[in-house]
Amino acid sequence: MYLKLEVNLLDIKKLYDTNVCMKMKISNKEIHTRERLLEKAEALFAKKGYHSVSVREITTAARCNLAAVNYHFGNKHNLYLEVFRSRWMPKARRVQESFRMSLAAQDSLSPTAVVRALSRAFLEGTLSDEERLRYFQLMTREMAQPSEAFELVVEQMMRPFFKELADKLRSALPEDVEEKWLMLNIVSLFALVIYFNFARAAVNRLTGHEYDSVFKTRLVEHITEFSLKGMGMSEAKELR
Repeated sequence: MYLKLEVNLLDIKKLYDTNVCMKMKISNKEIHTRERLLEKAEALFAKKGYHSVSVREITTAARCNLAAVNYHFGNKHNLYLEVFRSRWMPKARRVQESFRMSLAAQDSLSPTAVVRALSRAFLEGTLSDEERLRYFQLMTREMAQPSEAFELVVEQMMRPFFKELADKLRSALPEDVEEKWLMLNIVSLFALVIYFNFARAAVNRLTGHEYDSVFKTRLVEHITEFSLKGMGMSEAKELR
């Protein structure tokens, strides 16, 4: 009787282990499917735009069932938003962290250091050429035709980071400076940095310079000097 009970318990354990393994395999497969959908959706949305991409096109590229989008995300719109949450925003955070690390390496916290660190984060940062292209394409489409994704980016990424920059630059400005004026300066700085980062083909054709390390360093200094003069800041004035 005890032997039979022991055998039964072993059978139950084997059955349990088998079920656990099967669930783990299914779970891993689902994770891989979800990641493939996000990767292919990101590439297609960046290249063609939200309205020009069908669910079938995404699932075909991801090599999965047509129903996979609804299963993992509910619908195409939710998938699009998740592309920004899971793919676009992490890239933006990497750029911001690169800015903070570059700024921390500076000798002093001055307007020059802030602008230079921001320029380096975009021009010499951690994004690959492919990541940079997708990052730019997705955001350009959202700026031309804002959607719910644009609101996510503004509230979760842009507004907090712009405030961080404003706090670092405010001490170098007159005490009576208007907040709107300060924000316009930061927007102008971003416009300059972003253009030189993403319009590389145009800059190359117009200047004859390749985007090698020497030219990137020169651009960082150009952006820094141009921006500080535009904001009426002295390069020697340090922030407290």
